[in-house]
Amino acid sequence: MELLKKLESGERLSFEEGVKLYDLDLFLLSKFAQAKREKLHQRKTFFNINRHINPTNICKDVCKFCAFSAHRKNPNPYTLTHEEILEIAQDAVKRGVKELHIVSAHNDKVGLDWYLDLFKKIKSSYPTLHIKALTAAEVNFLAKEYNLSFEEMVELMIESGVDSMPGGGAEIFKEEVREKICKGKVSSQEWLEIHKLWHKKGRKSNATMLFGHIEKREDRIDHLLRLRELQDETGGFNCFIPLIYQTKNNYLNISNPVTGQEYLKTIAISRIFLDNIPHIKAYWATSTLNLALVAQEFGADDLDGTIEKEMIQSSAGANSKKGVDLKEFVALIKDSGFIPIERDSLYNQLKVWE
Repeated sequence: MELLKKLESGERLSFEEGVKLYDLDLFLLSKFAQAKREKLHQRKTFFNINRHINPTNICKDVCKFCAFSAHRKNPNPYTLTHEEILEIAQDAVKRGVKELHIVSAHNDKVGLDWYLDLFKKIKSSYPTLHIKALTAAEVNFLAKEYNLSFEEMVELMIESGVDSMPGGGAEIFKEEVREKICKGKVSSQEWLEIHKLWHKKGRKSNATMLFGHIEKREDRIDHLLRLRELQDETGGFNCFIPLIYQTKNNYLNISNPVTGQEYLKTIAISRIFLDNIPHIKAYWATSTLNLALVAQEFGADDLDGTIEKEMIQSSAGANSKKGVDLKEFVALIKDSGFIPIERDSLYNQLKVWE
């Protein structure tokens, strides 16, 4: 079988071959994904000590898969003040947090300066704290609200203290699917353009894919292919994160979540197909911590971090609202046969947890 020969030799796979990977046995996929993982990272599993902050859930857009934004199924709108956010940052820093992950809704009431001033205040108070903030969807929203080019928005982010970009807003790049699940949101081409500009400024970002809703397997491989092509050009993606669609409190009305087997296949295929993105993250906030730990055997080398508080996925049913205790996190990685490596936001190794 030609596909197996290419897997054995480590050759780059085509779109058609990527689709065929889903037909292979799960444990055969694991074999090839783990070979790539161990060549890159041995038995190391990376994580960071981070704090998620979701400043507002008031959103101009209405994405059918979203349970976080304030709408009929989430009738509790909120916007944190800068003072409240700085208090959270202060408390987080005291407990050793090294990254603030700041992602929120597309709030047209607070204004661009509200975001930029927030980043400046955080960076001024805590200059060594890494700010990962504004998805490409948020960048697109703010740029269009204020008649700015994407490049102007990227420059303003950097000037205000943003260090790296999260990978959210990618969802599925297939436009026919986006039309149904997130009409009016950043387009796939815009998402890729924003990350390209970010990379050209010498900055790093992550990339995500939301799957397990109405997309097809072919759509997932198309998504991976577009990311691989941009990575060939810029080299700016640190990590790829397949996100499981959460079924509760949204308008897609999909009752059955993706199976654990389908998730593990997608993790493994991501590791095999994305030969130029160094890290594959099993984001436990969407997969559950137990399944993320299993994903270490299917190509995933990163489990994100302690998170501490998470509002977006938990609004749709994920058990991630309160994060996870650091000692428990480390112990679980060790017990699963891997070496816990505390990293910074750019994957510099900080500590090996013995």
